[in-house]
Amino acid sequence: MLIDKIKKLAEEIHADVIQNRRHLHANPELSFEEYKTSAFVKANLEKLGIPFHELAGTGVVGILKGDKPSNSVIALRADMDALPIIEANDVDYRSKNEGVMHACGHDVHTSSLLGTAKILSQLKADFGGTIKFMFQPGEEKLPGGANLMIQEGVLENPKPSAVLGQHVMPSIQTGKIGIRSGKYMASTDELYVTIKGKGGHGAQPQQNVDPVVIMAHIITALQQIVSRCADPRSPSVLSFGKVIANGATNVIPNEVYLEGTFRTLNEKWRAEAHQKMKRMAESIAEGMGGSCDFNIVNGYPFLVNEEKLTARTKQAAIDYLGQENVEDLDIWMAAEDFAYFSQASDACFYRLGTRNEERGITSSVHTPTFDIDEKALNLSTGLMAYLALKELGN
Repeated sequence: MLIDKIKKLAEEIHADVIQNRRHLHANPELSFEEYKTSAFVKANLEKLGIPFHELAGTGVVGILKGDKPSNSVIALRADMDALPIIEANDVDYRSKNEGVMHACGHDVHTSSLLGTAKILSQLKADFGGTIKFMFQPGEEKLPGGANLMIQEGVLENPKPSAVLGQHVMPSIQTGKIGIRSGKYMASTDELYVTIKGKGGHGAQPQQNVDPVVIMAHIITALQQIVSRCADPRSPSVLSFGKVIANGATNVIPNEVYLEGTFRTLNEKWRAEAHQKMKRMAESIAEGMGGSCDFNIVNGYPFLVNEEKLTARTKQAAIDYLGQENVEDLDIWMAAEDFAYFSQASDACFYRLGTRNEERGITSSVHTPTFDIDEKALNLSTGLMAYLALKELGN
């Protein structure tokens, strides 16, 4: 039986996948600087006899064809970059690059896809069709490696009918996955705002145009974009996480600087909200005697899991793991550049459980103590291999 064969192969390579993951974890590289990681991926694909080519600088695309006749094509994606975080874990595979850490599990994704490639390369005689292994740079940094790879033709020649991706999720127990059909993750835009006034002595406000007060009104008023302008059935988030007003107890500064994020799940509303935010902030500043430069940097689009593909993926996961190990997920307002694949092709992005409370592995992603239960590396490789073959019609 195909499932039994894949599970046996996943078990046989488990130790190698752990070793690969620890090597990658100890040698993290920042977005679009994944030179050693890319070389590691290429070396492993060479060992497997899988031809590959480069895209988007450090990106790597391997192509494996089954021996049976078929024109079906599917793409599997893993991201490779790390984050600018100082690791706090006391483990043998702790980051050797101080200030850089695989705190989002991309070491897991890359080592898992290499493991999946190894499994599938040993099953060439059993399937027909073509599998693209997409090792993507720069998920954590705009404009996003997925976007660049698509622009350079990763979804062409041959064109896949579907793209599958997985991502660690420390809130889900190891041995389980999570999945959601339809809209799943939000778009993400970066807001950079400079409010200008006229600084001076804090004891003489009548002689100044206080940008701090203007800033307070703008931040408060902009929340109406979410609470009074957005359709309440379509989630939106507007948050400001950085405010710099470099005055003093008795010094009003000339300007205030803000940084924030806007997220939603509707591209039409996203564009409308951009105009409303900019117009509202500029009008408030002008009405209070100042001015406002409101700059919006468009980030990733929202991520949508195509319903029919996701239904097939969920059923295949149930067949492989059991009903009790496949969880339904809710909408999440975080963002992922896999969204570009979901906008350009039928796609399904699911979550890999990595939590183990007994071992204290509970930290969230993007934290200095993030780690995984490496038992998940058995599931991550085998399940994706099975999903790929089922989607190819084998």
